[in-house]
Amino acid sequence: MIYFLRNNIITISLLGRTALVCGSSKGIGKASAFELAKLDANIILLARSESELKSLVKELPGQGKHSFLAIDISEREKLKISVQQLLSTYNKIHILVNNTGGPKGGLITEATEDEFLQTFQNHVLVSSLLANLLLSGMKEDNYGRIINIISTSVKIPLANLGVSNTIRGAMASWAKTLSNEVARFGITVNNILPGYTDTERLDVLMSNAAQKQNKTKEQIRAEWEKSVPIGRFARPEEIASAVAFLASPSASYINGINLPVDGGRTGSL
Repeated sequence: MIYFLRNNIITISLLGRTALVCGSSKGIGKASAFELAKLDANIILLARSESELKSLVKELPGQGKHSFLAIDISEREKLKISVQQLLSTYNKIHILVNNTGGPKGGLITEATEDEFLQTFQNHVLVSSLLANLLLSGMKEDNYGRIINIISTSVKIPLANLGVSNTIRGAMASWAKTLSNEVARFGITVNNILPGYTDTERLDVLMSNAAQKQNKTKEQIRAEWEKSVPIGRFARPEEIASAVAFLASPSASYINGINLPVDGGRTGSL
């Protein structure tokens, strides 16, 4: 385990490790990339917007070597080829953060077959593809961290998120199965379950809820914040701190878990 002393504080280091962070142009993905970069990991940003990634990659802190991959993950064959090319540059990628935006809200009885299929492909199939591409290098170095940003709906399904609840559960089952298969190689697989977090996604959900309930978005926000014991929404950086910890050597014996980072809102153990 490697530690550095910075400003009289002992800090975990990921120097020499490389992280591929999906959905990293905004929100939790962006915050996760920055937290990992602070630990001196090499960061590969992955998202669709090349212009946003070009700007962000210049802002990343730390001593790592940073780059980006602008691609739509729904183009899985193109994604596969692009990541294989990345591996020829970085040799090995030790940390994978699977982070994909959720589908639109709605009742499960109103969801179309295409909505289920597209969401399954973009979450489970893409995550599985990326993991399979990176596992060989992780095994060689006896170090790997696969961290999936999912949802507290894994523990308690959330109202009006029928497709999301279904696919998030599938992601959790995939991750648990994988965690058992790769643990002996020094690779851990864990899920982070964010609660209400101040992101564009949450803003959309609040707007939709306000329209359906004939309320203002401010009223919806106040109601949702009241449901959180801490009394507020999370900042993306607070979710990212959990990502950084699970990616570190200090989390080497944490494997196959669903970790709510939700201010205590989830009503289950």
